[in-house]
Amino acid sequence: MISKKITLLSGDGIGPEVSVEAEKLLKLIEKEFNYKFEIIKKDFGGCAIDKHGVPLPEDTLETCKKSDAVLLAAIGGPKYDNLPREKRPESGLLGLRAGLQAFANLRPAVVFDSLVDSSTIKKEVLAGTDIMVIRELTGGVYFGKPRGIEVRNGERVGFNNMIYSESEVVRIAKVAFEIARKRNKKVTSIDKANVLDVSQLWRDVVVEVSKSYSDVTLEHLYIDNAAMQLIKNPKQFDVILAENLFGDILSDEASMLTGSIGMLPSASLGDGTYPAIYEPVHGSAPDIAGKNLANPMAMMLSVAMMFKYSFNDEKVYDAINIAVKNVLDKGLRTKDIYQDGKMLLGTKEMGEALCKEFSVCKV
Repeated sequence: MISKKITLLSGDGIGPEVSVEAEKLLKLIEKEFNYKFEIIKKDFGGCAIDKHGVPLPEDTLETCKKSDAVLLAAIGGPKYDNLPREKRPESGLLGLRAGLQAFANLRPAVVFDSLVDSSTIKKEVLAGTDIMVIRELTGGVYFGKPRGIEVRNGERVGFNNMIYSESEVVRIAKVAFEIARKRNKKVTSIDKANVLDVSQLWRDVVVEVSKSYSDVTLEHLYIDNAAMQLIKNPKQFDVILAENLFGDILSDEASMLTGSIGMLPSASLGDGTYPAIYEPVHGSAPDIAGKNLANPMAMMLSVAMMFKYSFNDEKVYDAINIAVKNVLDKGLRTKDIYQDGKMLLGTKEMGEALCKEFSVCKV
């Protein structure tokens, strides 16, 4: 029996709905793969603001630190938009990442054959796309100081600093090269070195790190060109390495290659001192919350990544991915990926279909 402690942060909007489906999957995994999970539920995001006045209560962070993994659904909503920035749900997310020292964000963008027609991009351009975006998560303009809004010469001025140290770039670059070694041995590093000094440092350090990975091809693209190339010819990419802001933008752009952001999982890893965070890329989608319309696949695939990167269990990882593929091949769809002639399911029904398929396709 393998025992694991998981902190579940269901959060806001559609978060609780997709979390329920993830819990169903975890119960199946307990039964069929000899695991025992202690699932601890904590307030985080908007629901934490409502109950505790802050998006990341100290008790929530401490519980996460003592877990084997953190499973996060979604946070935020328009009701919190007028709060001071440090009190908003998104500030809690930044605090969680920093508190767990989760500096490496892994966002796979895989185009399933069954969904190749769901994107607005031509089928022949998309077919076979399999990209891993590796985003630096605890540095850059989101964390740089000084920052703020102040009055200068009688008008308001806003400012943020994009700051990276050499050591921050080294550690994220190593993650990218190590993962590329297990894939197709190519890293595309994204920067704006023709304009930004911080990007020039980024490029210089990535080149230095690459010397220890002679088996991996390294190329560089400016962020504007990369955004264009990702749509023009996505299959040219294997591993995309980017700083925080650029990685945030490109990974969301990559979501549309797959047909829906509701299909994208992610993992946020550190050096092993604290547990990793697993979360779907989609937001809280308050407009569909409580309506049984959300796609639970990204949450399920995030669970799969948890088994791969935190529990070192490729069998469970493969079984979940096969279940998702098989469900899609059977023509089952949630609203975000629905096509004429397919079978439309709600959140609960899709979760049940995935669990049923998981039970028969375990490897």
